[in-house]
Amino acid sequence: MARFKFDSLFTKYLNNDGTVASIEPKQRIRIGGVTMGPGVKFSQGVAFGGIDLFQFLDKDLEVQVDSQGILVITGIY
Repeated sequence: MARFKFDSLFTKYLNNDGTVASIEPKQRIRIGGVTMGPGVKFSQGVAFGGIDLFQFLDKDLEVQVDSQGILVITGIY
């Protein structure tokens, strides 16, 4: 397991007022049984396994790498 800053795993896209409009994984990531990768942008209110990642924009994420090289988010600090 490893600990990553949120910004090292996700790109944030901002509104004109500086708030986060959407986020996009920088590489293949799995959370709550859902795998996503670059090109998948989502906004606040989208939940993966019951988790809205927008609640954790500036947190650290605990990550494991599976056998296919996919980062699996297993915890949030």
